[in-house]
Amino acid sequence: MAEETAIFAGGCFWCMVHPFDELPGIKKVVSGYTGGAKPNPTYEEVCSGTTGHTEAVEITFDPEIFPYKKLLEIYWRQIDPTDAGGQFYDRGPSYRPVIFYKNEAQKQVAEASKKQLQESGRFKKPIAVTIEPASAFYPAESYHQDYYKKNPAHYEAYRQGSGRAAFIREHWRDFDGK
Repeated sequence: MAEETAIFAGGCFWCMVHPFDELPGIKKVVSGYTGGAKPNPTYEEVCSGTTGHTEAVEITFDPEIFPYKKLLEIYWRQIDPTDAGGQFYDRGPSYRPVIFYKNEAQKQVAEASKKQLQESGRFKKPIAVTIEPASAFYPAESYHQDYYKKNPAHYEAYRQGSGRAAFIREHWRDFDGK
């Protein structure tokens, strides 16, 4: 089977790369912007809130080795799925949590996964992650790519300081979330 791509938004894209990177069947993880109107936006433009884009990661994967459903399981464990207004320290539309589906099969799997999480009772509030059709994905500037590898101390300080790491520990004790 051919490679596929998945696009997930979950707050700062720096924190969304490491959990997926270097797993069997994952070919690459790219930080970028999607869902907006302006072609090739810059980080500054996206942060200004004028482009309509969301920070996201595009994951290229081999579905025979690492199925889309398994990607979703990792995705849910990286975010606060009950917070539609951003993620942790990062607030606003460019940090909203979204599953951007590439085809009808991804949409169906994502909807079933969201329903399963809602019904699990793990969270008291409703699951607020939206599931939307994918649009053009624009890679972010090179300094944002593989940030956790290039700046490990700053990455870890950000992950801890933003509240993401503590949230993951509290709600997913069985998973470290990287």
